[in-house]
Amino acid sequence: MRQLTVNGALTSNRPPRVTENHDYAAFARRVVTAHGRRIADGDVEGLTALLALADELDQVITNAVHGLRVFGYSWAEIAHRIGITRQAAQQRWGDKP
Repeated sequence: MRQLTVNGALTSNRPPRVTENHDYAAFARRVVTAHGRRIADGDVEGLTALLALADELDQVITNAVHGLRVFGYSWAEIAHRIGITRQAAQQRWGDKP
C-alpha cells in the first residue's frame, strides 16, 4: 500500500491554517444550540450526551482560565472579559490545581 505524503514543493509557501478563531467558536455555539433544540423537540436520548458536553465545557473553561493565569493574566483581567468580579473569578477557579 502506498503511503500518502505531502509534496513540500507544492505547499511550502502556504500560511498555516488556523481554525481556532471567533468564527470557529461561533460555529461551535450554533452546533450546541441546534443539539439543544433537537433534544427539546423530543430526542430524550440526547439529554445524557448534552449533559456530558456541559461537564466537558466546564472543564475546558477551567483549563483555559488556568492557562491564562500561567500566561500572566490577572484575576481582574479575566473577570472583566466575562463580566464578573475579580473575587467571583478567583472563588470559582482559584483553588483548583
